[in-house]
Amino acid sequence: MESHHHEDRNGVVDGSRSALIFLGTGCSSAVPNALCLIQPSDPPCHVCFQSMSLPPDRNPNYRCNTSLLIDYCHSDGKHYYILIDVGKNFREQVLRWFTYHKIPQVDSIILTHEHADAVLGLDDIRAVQPYSPTNDIDPTPVYLSQYAMESIAMKFPYLVRKKLIEGQEVRRVAQIEWNIIEEQVDKPFVASGLKFIPLPVMHGEDYISLGFLFGENCRVAYISDVSRFPSSTEYVISKTGAGQLDLLILDTLYQVSQCQAPHLVPRSMWNGIFFRSATKSKGSHNVHFCLPQTLDALKRICPRKALLIGMTHDFDHHKDNEFLAEWSKREGISVQLAHDGLRIPVDL
Repeated sequence: MESHHHEDRNGVVDGSRSALIFLGTGCSSAVPNALCLIQPSDPPCHVCFQSMSLPPDRNPNYRCNTSLLIDYCHSDGKHYYILIDVGKNFREQVLRWFTYHKIPQVDSIILTHEHADAVLGLDDIRAVQPYSPTNDIDPTPVYLSQYAMESIAMKFPYLVRKKLIEGQEVRRVAQIEWNIIEEQVDKPFVASGLKFIPLPVMHGEDYISLGFLFGENCRVAYISDVSRFPSSTEYVISKTGAGQLDLLILDTLYQVSQCQAPHLVPRSMWNGIFFRSATKSKGSHNVHFCLPQTLDALKRICPRKALLIGMTHDFDHHKDNEFLAEWSKREGISVQLAHDGLRIPVDL
């Protein structure tokens, strides 16, 4: 595997550092919302129509399913590429961002859970694997919970089954090595040389999704699908617990709680609503944080920096980042919305 040099948006090339690349920062249905385009409102949805009008590298309101690529630079200078989640838009993310950032392959995959927006791109993993009509290639390791494994075995039996039935034709499919991980903060695992600590969180009160903590020099936590933090998980990532995070990447689905009918709230009122709600929230979406709950969590956890993901078309990237900049100044925690294609150099 060769070392790769990268050029950031300022033209600075540095192939000796690791980086985080946001392949997707949107919700399950992605942005633009299809209904906004085929059944436009009056006036039409500004975010969705704007997201169709610009190329990807200049369009932060175009959002694919949430996914993070860790470009991990080993001490020997070799780069390994670790993918968190492989959603419905994976092939599009490859065409948009693997080409833009010169990503040559995927070395390992980690799954947060088995919902469609996290796993339905698994079939397309073969597009980033060497071609072999007889499947005679090294499989890509995938790390996932036992529950996710059982679900994926039903969704993709041909990716899980190891032996052909007698007389069955060989068909080219993605080659995957399945690795079961524990849903516990004291059960770390290693993917492509990088240690990960599972961070179980509630994704609705009847379902556990996993976030992940990684990095020795720069402590990063990635939590894409959450409605509530168990105390044991929050302790591991809190400044007043196991130690302050350098970066927290965190879920935020809507501007305001769904019960507040965000589509009926004028944008001119959102600023006041979410700032008031952030200190006195009475409820949220049943399976995701909305912005008030996200900001509440940031104040409790107190990372040095936070980037938000999982947004619907509720969020206008530039306008809402202006609001978040005001909040950041007041609270002393730097927080902004991430966007597809964002690359952040880090020293892991």
